[in-house]
Amino acid sequence: MDMKSLYLLVPLAPLVGAIIAGLFCRIIPRWVAHTATIAGVGIAFAASVVIFMDVMAGNTFNGTVYTWLTSGTYTFEVGFLIDTLTATMMLVVTSVSLMVHIYTIGYMQDDPGYNRFFSYISLFTFSMLMLVMANNFMQLFFGWEAVGLVSYLLIGFWYTRPTAIFANMKAFLVNRVGDFGFILGIGLVLAHFGSLDYATVFQKAPEFANATINIWGDQQWSLMTVTCICLFIGAMGKSAQVPLHVWLPDSMEGPTPISALIHAATMVTAGIFMVARTSPLFELSTTALSFVIVIGAITALFMGFLGIIQNDIKRVVAYSTLSQLGYMTVALGASAYSVAIFHLMTHAFFKALLFLAAGSVIIGMHHDQDIRNMGGLRKYMPITWITSLIGSLALIGTPFLSGFYSKDSIIEAVKFSDIPGAGFAYFAVLAGVFVTAFYSFRMYFLVFHGEERFGKDDHGHGHDDHGDDHHHGLAPGQKPHETPWVVTLPLVLLAIPSVIIGYIGIGPMLAGDYFKGVIHVDEAAHPAFSHFIEHFHGAAAMGLHAFSTPPFYLALAGVLLSWFFYMKRPDIPAAIQRRFAGINTLLENKYYFDKINEFVFAGGARVLGKALWRGGDVGLIDGLIVNGSAKLVGWVSTISRLFQTGFVYHYAFSMIIGLLVLMTLWINRA
Repeated sequence: MDMKSLYLLVPLAPLVGAIIAGLFCRIIPRWVAHTATIAGVGIAFAASVVIFMDVMAGNTFNGTVYTWLTSGTYTFEVGFLIDTLTATMMLVVTSVSLMVHIYTIGYMQDDPGYNRFFSYISLFTFSMLMLVMANNFMQLFFGWEAVGLVSYLLIGFWYTRPTAIFANMKAFLVNRVGDFGFILGIGLVLAHFGSLDYATVFQKAPEFANATINIWGDQQWSLMTVTCICLFIGAMGKSAQVPLHVWLPDSMEGPTPISALIHAATMVTAGIFMVARTSPLFELSTTALSFVIVIGAITALFMGFLGIIQNDIKRVVAYSTLSQLGYMTVALGASAYSVAIFHLMTHAFFKALLFLAAGSVIIGMHHDQDIRNMGGLRKYMPITWITSLIGSLALIGTPFLSGFYSKDSIIEAVKFSDIPGAGFAYFAVLAGVFVTAFYSFRMYFLVFHGEERFGKDDHGHGHDDHGDDHHHGLAPGQKPHETPWVVTLPLVLLAIPSVIIGYIGIGPMLAGDYFKGVIHVDEAAHPAFSHFIEHFHGAAAMGLHAFSTPPFYLALAGVLLSWFFYMKRPDIPAAIQRRFAGINTLLENKYYFDKINEFVFAGGARVLGKALWRGGDVGLIDGLIVNGSAKLVGWVSTISRLFQTGFVYHYAFSMIIGLLVLMTLWINRA
């Protein structure tokens, strides 16, 4: 079997699984649905491993598989670009997806939509693979929209809940805003470069470094800056950067397996991947990079603050994802693209682990998601506890764990960056370390340690209001229990890379030639990353050196403070909440982004729509054109009815009058 058919197998195997589970979802038994989809993803994973080995041996591929249409000189085609960046993404997507598929058997076992769910997640895997394997912008856009569509279907999976329907609509609309920018960027590329093929575009890019365009008036704008910012707006929608981040916390209304798949490991990283892939374009515009780093810094810090006050276990993890995506974006802005991809990879494993562990806790708690009703779960759910602890330690950047290597590399790279906004970004990522440690361990302590707060409904909302329809939290006197092996096995398998992958990966991925020829950095203009590499002396040395660096002490301080607040003196956070009621209200309302969106944008759109409907539809179209023409016809017929009497001399009179009128007109013209 040649490599080309192997490349095709990777996206098509999950697609076949999705078709089997989806088209026949009402008639096939459950075991067929999960076997077909897991086999599809399993095959894709195995093929990805083979492809990865092949790429490591130096065999890359860039070619067209199928030409979709040709229009003049433009061709739109489906093509694959297989290099180290693609191979890395393929491994991440297929491995996390495989874990999520296995986990879903346990998580969704009581759900009537079991087969439908499997078909969706398999379809999602296909879409994401098409996105990362693309060798041109058109196929990238296809994958981009397809993951958006499937994410819409999955967030609204429980379509009887109003909250889920609202959340999936919100995700869809916010993504459309980003995608509008994205397609403008792709349009600019096609218009000026005459091609959508990556290789052609990147090769021509330097010629356009100083090109300018008119957008309005006679103001000249740099073509590269406008293109890159438009492309990045697409990334802001997908990768949930401020202000297009509002959909991600709400998307927690979907079942937990998709929180892990979409909102940790794959879909939200599409924007990061896209910017890294288009690095030859971004390198030509310092303005765009500056924009990227500032947006990333705002997201990394301010979304972390929101994690501190959340009480829903999945929303805490969701805000942590937003914050980590901000870190990746900061790395992109500092031109450290490979660091961003490295963090994307390590984050995919430990964040998928945290989400699936949260789901395991939710099952153990009988679908109660409020961390105020948990506590002391350590002794009931030992596997969930230990894997959660590993995930949390990786997330806060504990030396030698995977998250440490990628997160500290980002902080170091930003420190050396001289792009406008890098100073603010450095402050934000450093402060973010403390915030991350604080909210992660707040959740960890409240869930796994301390007094047991479940089974008693003392503060009104003890039981989850948006659990699914058949059970709400533990009954009084009931105890949580460890979840079945289909749930715990993926946790263990994700915990392993969460520990070791950073140590293994940092050498080749950052200091080595792993991304050579794939990610382009203009060393002269943006030297931050090369400075960071000069200071890098191997994974072990970096881990040991960490104990004398600010991030380590900030993380430690965050953990200790949360331990003190939530284990020893729970009265202090309550007092702070009362004392700083204003700040608390601001955070509770998520900085009022939702209110502004609903009032200004949604409200404005409704007002505009109403005006157009009143003035346009009712007034102009119905009133003037449709009803007006009917009235005119009615008026003419009313007059002509007067002459239709049935008397011959009336008709003769009409004819003479008509002749007179015609002759008058004719004579006047002559």
